Amino acid sequence: MRYYLDLVEYLTKSKSSLIPLTPLVKGVRGIVNRRPNYSNRISYHQIYFFSLLLLTLIACDPEKGAKYREQQAANQAVEVNSDEEYVMVTTAVNMPLYVNHDQAAFKKWGQRRGVKTSILGPSEWDVQAQIATIEQVVGTRPTGLLINGTDPAIASAINKAVEAGIPTVVYDSDIPQSQRHAFLGTDWYEMGRLQGEAMAKLINGKGKVACMGILGMTNMEAGFQGLQDVLAEYPDIEFIGKYDDKANVEEAARITSDLISANPDLAGVCGFDSNSGPGIGLAIKEAGKMGKIKVTTVDWEPEHLKLVQEGVIDLLVGQKRELFTWYGAQFLFDMVHQTNRLSSDDQAAGITNVPYHVNTGLLTITPENVDQFID
Repeated sequence: MRYYLDLVEYLTKSKSSLIPLTPLVKGVRGIVNRRPNYSNRISYHQIYFFSLLLLTLIACDPEKGAKYREQQAANQAVEVNSDEEYVMVTTAVNMPLYVNHDQAAFKKWGQRRGVKTSILGPSEWDVQAQIATIEQVVGTRPTGLLINGTDPAIASAINKAVEAGIPTVVYDSDIPQSQRHAFLGTDWYEMGRLQGEAMAKLINGKGKVACMGILGMTNMEAGFQGLQDVLAEYPDIEFIGKYDDKANVEEAARITSDLISANPDLAGVCGFDSNSGPGIGLAIKEAGKMGKIKVTTVDWEPEHLKLVQEGVIDLLVGQKRELFTWYGAQFLFDMVHQTNRLSSDDQAAGITNVPYHVNTGLLTITPENVDQFID
């Protein structure tokens, strides 16, 4: 019994507890040590019960509970300077793909951290307007800058942000010629390879295949190359070209219709921008070629998922977009707060204390698992 009470007393001395238990333990120890007599005898069953009560109180120590940890996390968020402002700059700022994934994750991150978040950029796909927006934002000296890597032309604006001492992270597509502090995004070459391997399997290694997306973009050109490298391994597959749909549904549908007219034996089409899939699907449905022409494409917006359910699209390759904006913002926060300091002064030492390049990975959606991605 004394060993048992020693253990209880040791546990009560470990940091703070819900109530001051040590005096109670001393009281019980006194009872145990007292010479027994018939007038004030206390049974060992009563002592055992009392000790169990003490242990229960210790087990309920909020310092060890999930609720306490939650509260601690909330307190830490409150301690952050609420005037900190992290700014995301993109182009086509109203594109559903960006709104539903990138921007939603960025806003959620800001709420969790207790800091301000702002999202800026032109409503249309306008790289020059995105550059102008970045340069304007640099003048306001935000706490951190998260930039959608849309085009190599934005490198000079990124460099101005870095030279102004603003932590700057690029997401989605890398701008390797810039001085950005970090990049998080997808391996587009691998995205192309995944589509190529799936398409080769879908058409049994033979037939005509075309692809479309935004020609000239670094990430999509890498995707086109990955696709072509895989298809080149199949001598009975004829790659008939890549086409610029300008990230426009109607243009993707027009190109697909023209391809079907010119190639009645067209076996497959691969898409590389968010609007390629819906456009390809629209043309194939109108031509009555569902299931006859195989389709692989990127992204997994509701219209893409519906086309998979309908049997129009055979495979989607999705980016984990929420990851590269959430962790991109966290990288900025970690740079500002020197979460993982590597020297006495990382900035003076020219050291960036976050990973330089992060591949957030891909996911694939087929008719077999599409239901798991529908809310």
